[in-house]
Amino acid sequence: MPAYFNPQGSIRKAPHSPSRDSTRQRVKFSDDRVCKSHLLNCCPHDILSGTRMDLGECLKVHDLALRADYEIASKQQDFFFELDAMDHLQSFISDCDKRTNIAKKRLADTQEEISAEVAAKAETVHELNEEIGKLLAKAEQLGADGNVEESQKIMDEVERTRIAKREAEEIYRSSMPASSFQQQKLRVCEVCSAYLGLHDNDRRLADHFGGKLHLGFIEIRDKLDELKKIVAGKQEKRNQDRLKRREEREREERDKLKKRSRSRERRRHRSSSKDRKGKTRSRSRDKHHHHRSRSGSRSRSRSHHRSRDRSRDQSSKSKSSRDKEGTSRDRDRSKERRHKKRSHETSNGKSEEQSPEEVEAGEI
Repeated sequence: MPAYFNPQGSIRKAPHSPSRDSTRQRVKFSDDRVCKSHLLNCCPHDILSGTRMDLGECLKVHDLALRADYEIASKQQDFFFELDAMDHLQSFISDCDKRTNIAKKRLADTQEEISAEVAAKAETVHELNEEIGKLLAKAEQLGADGNVEESQKIMDEVERTRIAKREAEEIYRSSMPASSFQQQKLRVCEVCSAYLGLHDNDRRLADHFGGKLHLGFIEIRDKLDELKKIVAGKQEKRNQDRLKRREEREREERDKLKKRSRSRERRRHRSSSKDRKGKTRSRSRDKHHHHRSRSGSRSRSRSHHRSRDRSRDQSSKSKSSRDKEGTSRDRDRSKERRHKKRSHETSNGKSEEQSPEEVEAGEI
């Protein structure tokens, strides 16, 4: 028997049909050609198969093996196929509701028009008929499942509903002419768009409400409501996750901006500190230079004063020495003149007496 690899990597045995073998080899459950409603076990083509509203074969691939592969893979990953299945069922139910509205309009055009009061009484009879049919179908199902006690309770409720139906029919009959009451009044089933008669017996009502067509539509509608809730919940979760991721990104951006701002502030602070230190050092250098300049000036001033004092001292010393030298020279010259005079007088043989004032002046 041939085999194929499913998306999980395990080997499955394929059925004997060669067309199915080739299909499985070509597609995986995630392929667009695969019916997502079939994977979720809610395709109308499967549910309504064999009824008078059989839709025939689905245009997309149906394969129980692919469904099994999807059920295994969906436990580890969310493929969100519910959205595709919801759109499919919603489109089908929308078409069914359109058919129901068309059938109601056709009945309104063909049946005798009645007043609103009489129509309400007829509606009550129809509702009781539906209730009886649903209860009978449920009781039969419980009996088939072996739950006899519950089935008997349902049948007791059916009897009470039958009594209420007979009373409603009497009220409806009294409000209608005899000729009109005998006419078969039809109603369109809101679930499956089938026609229901006002005077249908219990057996026909049970066959309708317990039949595969009506129950199939109930299953489809229930599944659609379930899918809507699932999709809404997943979309809400995705939106929350998206919002959470966006908030995390915004928080990261804010943190980055804060870090950049703090970094700029630190750089600015370091720069201002360097400037302050530079200014302080400059002031210190200026003060030191000024102090040194003043000290140098003072030193130079003191040196200048000392040099001036030395110069003065030296000049005074030089002057005194010059004065002394001049005085000594004058004395020498005076002595020399006296000596010459005496020598001249001696040589001439003359001697003159000098007064003391002259002698003193000559000495000077």
